[in-house]
Amino acid sequence: MSAGVRDFLVELGTEELPPLALFDLQEAFEQGIRKGINEASLPHREISSFATPRRLAVLVQALGEMQPPQALKLKGPPVNAAYDKQGKPTTAAMKFAEKCGVDVGALKRITEGKGEFLYFEGEKPGLPTAGLLAGIVQRSLDQLPIPKRMRWGASSAEFVRPVHWLVMLFGADVVPARLLDTESGSATRGHRFMAPQLIPLSNPADYAEALKRAKVVANFADRRDMIREQVTAAGKSLGGTALIDDTLLDEVTALVEWPTPLTGAFEARFLELPREVLISTLQHHQRYFPVESSGGKLLANFITVSNIESRDPGKVIAGNERVVRPRLSDAAFFWTQDRKQTLAARGAALDAVTFQAKLGSIGDKVRRITTLAGEISILLDTDAARARRAAELAKCDLLTSMVGEFPELQGIMGRYYATADGEPGEVATAIDEHYMPRGAGGALPATGAGIAVALADKLDTLAGIFAIGQKPTGTKDPFGLRRAAIGVLRILIEQERDLDLRALVARAVALQPVTNATAAQEVWEYVVERLRAYLLDAINAPRTLEHYKNEAPLSPVTTEMFDAVLASAPVSPLDFRARLLALDGFLKKEGAVSLTAANKRIANILKKSDAEAGGDVDVGLLREPAEKALHEALAGVVSKVDRALGGKKRDYDAALSSLATLRPAVDAFFDAVMVNAEDPNLRRNRLALLAGLRRQFTRIADLSCLPG
Repeated sequence: MSAGVRDFLVELGTEELPPLALFDLQEAFEQGIRKGINEASLPHREISSFATPRRLAVLVQALGEMQPPQALKLKGPPVNAAYDKQGKPTTAAMKFAEKCGVDVGALKRITEGKGEFLYFEGEKPGLPTAGLLAGIVQRSLDQLPIPKRMRWGASSAEFVRPVHWLVMLFGADVVPARLLDTESGSATRGHRFMAPQLIPLSNPADYAEALKRAKVVANFADRRDMIREQVTAAGKSLGGTALIDDTLLDEVTALVEWPTPLTGAFEARFLELPREVLISTLQHHQRYFPVESSGGKLLANFITVSNIESRDPGKVIAGNERVVRPRLSDAAFFWTQDRKQTLAARGAALDAVTFQAKLGSIGDKVRRITTLAGEISILLDTDAARARRAAELAKCDLLTSMVGEFPELQGIMGRYYATADGEPGEVATAIDEHYMPRGAGGALPATGAGIAVALADKLDTLAGIFAIGQKPTGTKDPFGLRRAAIGVLRILIEQERDLDLRALVARAVALQPVTNATAAQEVWEYVVERLRAYLLDAINAPRTLEHYKNEAPLSPVTTEMFDAVLASAPVSPLDFRARLLALDGFLKKEGAVSLTAANKRIANILKKSDAEAGGDVDVGLLREPAEKALHEALAGVVSKVDRALGGKKRDYDAALSSLATLRPAVDAFFDAVMVNAEDPNLRRNRLALLAGLRRQFTRIADLSCLPG
């Protein structure tokens, strides 16, 4: 290692950390150390982090031993406050000089704005890195995303779990520190059971290998990859394919330090349960990986990842099989019992389950959804009776024992139970689909009934919560309104359903049991802001969503372009998207900049002359050749724009292309014609001509909202 640099290692050893938070804690710890080192201007090379159930660690390679000199540029108090009437330094001046490490006489003066201030420019010598590290680590620990910290024993220290050891090694030297009531040292610890002894470290670079010899794979990503490979191989050994859910993989990675895969089995009779029930039991309850055959059917096997190399793995496997059996037996019992009563028979009991105190029961919500879903299905030109039936049954599975045990299966179990009851296939499918999309990028409802009920359910939640004044603020969104709004937008845009969303929002608000005159507008504005983020992300990265893969790459669509479309007041998200794409194409054409500037100019003129801008153009008052030419050109274009936008055609590209041909006439008009003529009749007529021109553009987007 070159002179003047050393590796630095910090490791915090704890009781088992919360597995679902481990990766975030690792990332935050590394970012905090990186931030502290960079703020101190300490030179370094690569920074890497480690995390296991019992430790968080960060390794900084080639960290400079000395902080470089710090350039100081400090502005002090105003000169009139720094000296008294006799010209003697005041307390403010002396304190500023002390802060700068110089005498008052060494301070300079600088003029900024209307005032004159004391000023210091100099250099502060760098400090030894070893003396800075404890503070950097402490600040990083303080800033970790820990919602609730705990204390242990008689200590006053607070952390997510009790701390047992602390390694702070700078090269071969221990950095003296006491953090979280723990003295720093140079010894780490291996696997809790297979290598519990202290492991002295003489060099930070030896950290990962030393732990590996002690049965600990310290790197989270390496351990994750190892588990994926092990589970995949175990699935093949069973003659199938392991189903590896990424969330489960992360959780298992956070639970083990030395992953050891084991395969187990359960009774084949449980394969008669719905696939999702088996998967949920194995994954969510037991943290096992299911296995399926080449034909896509589940096998009566599972894969578990142990944290120890057992001398008798058979006993470990038998223990896991013994634990999973009652879980599967319970699921089988629920499956049998639930089918003794139809979904429809459970509907009345929903009146006894509160949705929200001011909005009534889930039964009340179902009745609102049923009404709205029926109306939406008519707009979608799909079977309204099936949509209403699906809405009536959509929440009934919440009262089943299976969903009570496995809440993540709501909707899915409703589909199974509805099928068993003999309900039409589209009705059963819609019960499942009405929860879609279940997450970011999740599948969307495909059936007409499913789309109708999904939209109705989400709009009812948005309308109701806004109506009672509990709209989300900051990071708090207890009713998932952001998810609901994005779900509505994704369904309408990606499934290409051209509906008047503003009218649907107003209808959903009208169905609520409380009256709020501003709720419909507030919901609409909330949805529009979600639409802004959704469209800008989707269009600017067209290949991130399946729906956009066949579109040509576009230049970045800006928020000003969104506002230009918004100003034309479209009410359909699908229509909004079409306008935005057309505007993007238009702005790439020759003359778009000139027309945009002209629209901005026209908007400003009309804004100042609003009282005079109404009425039709009087052809007899057209005096100048340029205004006559613009009037004729505009008249020729209007019919083309009408044809392009007529009915449901909405060919915005063609409409904007037609309007683009007006550029020469518009440029000539502003070069040759005085709009604000002294003659009030001429002035009104010219303003009417400009207003007519502006109306044609704003049928698509308001170009005056664009910069330039």
